[in-house]
Amino acid sequence: MKSVRDIMTTDVACCTSDDTLYEAAVKMKERNVGSIPVCDNQQNLLGMVTDRDLVIRGYAGKHAGSTAIKKVMSDHMVSVTPETSVTEAGDLMADKQIRRLPIVEGGKLVGIVSLGDLSLDQKSNEAAGHALEEISERPELH
Repeated sequence: MKSVRDIMTTDVACCTSDDTLYEAAVKMKERNVGSIPVCDNQQNLLGMVTDRDLVIRGYAGKHAGSTAIKKVMSDHMVSVTPETSVTEAGDLMADKQIRRLPIVEGGKLVGIVSLGDLSLDQKSNEAAGHALEEISERPELH
């Protein structure tokens, strides 16, 4: 069975909790992504900030672009290890209603798996479809 190590993205841009909303938005634009992991200087995963966090908790919450990410980031993280199967990762993403799953080894961020990563892999395509179906059917969670 394939593990997430086989399909995860390893070139992941991170923010620190003291980076600003503006800096996170610029990184998202440069990388063409909708979320950025938040890590300390040793790459320990602290949280995640999404484009939605920037808009809803940040700007719509009347926070300036100079506001620290720690004010708007999600810090209740769900993550898996690189050895987690792609099927298990897809099931977890569906259950927790998340589109991006950080991959952590020894507390340190080593990669990320998105629904897109799952759908590109033939064996995990069913898991991606299931996850997307579950996420799409529960709009009250978004």
